[in-house]
Amino acid sequence: MRGTVKDDERYLKMLYRARIGRPLDLDDPTTFNEKLQWLKIHDRDPLYTTLVDKAEVKPWVAERIGWEHVVPTLGVWGSFDEIDFGALPERFVLKCTHDSGGLAICRDRAAFDMAAARRKIERSLARNYYWSGREWPYKGVRPRVLAEEYLDAGSPDLTDYKLMCFGGRARCAFTCTGRAEGDLRVDFFDLRWNRLPFTRHYPNADVPPAAPSRLREMVALSERLSEGLPFVRVDFYEVAGEFYFGEMTLYPGSGMEEFDPESWDAELGSWLELPPRGGGFS
Repeated sequence: MRGTVKDDERYLKMLYRARIGRPLDLDDPTTFNEKLQWLKIHDRDPLYTTLVDKAEVKPWVAERIGWEHVVPTLGVWGSFDEIDFGALPERFVLKCTHDSGGLAICRDRAAFDMAAARRKIERSLARNYYWSGREWPYKGVRPRVLAEEYLDAGSPDLTDYKLMCFGGRARCAFTCTGRAEGDLRVDFFDLRWNRLPFTRHYPNADVPPAAPSRLREMVALSERLSEGLPFVRVDFYEVAGEFYFGEMTLYPGSGMEEFDPESWDAELGSWLELPPRGGGFS
C-alpha cells in the first residue's frame, strides 16, 4: 500500500508542475488545489468509492435526503451491448457509473444516434480517473452503463448547481451552462447568489444564471450529504420547481485547474481543514 501511495505522490508532483506550473507542496499545502492532492494521498476512507459510483451512491443519498431527490434509475448494464433499449422509454439518459460528462441523451428515439451513443459510452467505459489523476476512489468502481429518467427543463441545456462543501458546510456554489452548445461557461457565487470575482479554467457566462428557486433547501441538503467529509462538491438539478441530486465529486478538476486571479486558490484553500492522515474527518 505504501509503495502505491508513494508512486501516486511522485506522479502527482510531476503532473501538478506540468498543469499548474509550480511545485506541489504536500508537506505544508495551503491552496485548494494543493489540498486536493494531499487528500488524494492521505485521506483514504473506503466510503469514497461508493460516493463516486453513480449507481451505488443513490441508496446512500436517499437514506439521507429522500428518494424524491434522486433521479430514477431505468437500468444498469455491464456494457453498451447489454442495454435493453426495448425496455427504455421514449426519452432517457445514458451515462457511466464511474465517469463524469460522458452522457448520451435521448430526447426522441426516432432521432437517437445509436452509433454516436455507442462511441461516447464505450470511450467512457474505458476511462479511469485513477490513472489520469490518481483519484483513487475510482480505482474500485466497476465501469457500468446507467440509464436514468430524462429531466425535462424545457431546453436542451440543463443547468446544474454545484455546492462546494467544506467540513460539512456549504461555502460557495457554481453553475455550468452552455454544454449543449459546446460552449461551457462556469460562474461561482456566494450563498446569497452574488457572483464571485474569479474563474477556474472556464470563462463566465455573459449573463449570470439565476439562483435556483430552492437554493436554501439545496444548501441544507448538500450539508447533510457532506457531513463528516473534509471536502466534497454536491451537485443538483432543478426542474419545474423540484430539485434532484446529480453527483458527488471529491476532487473537482482533479485539483489541477488554475484560478484567475490566483489568490482565490489560496482563499478556498483556507476553507479546507485537512483531516488526520489515513481517512476520516475529526
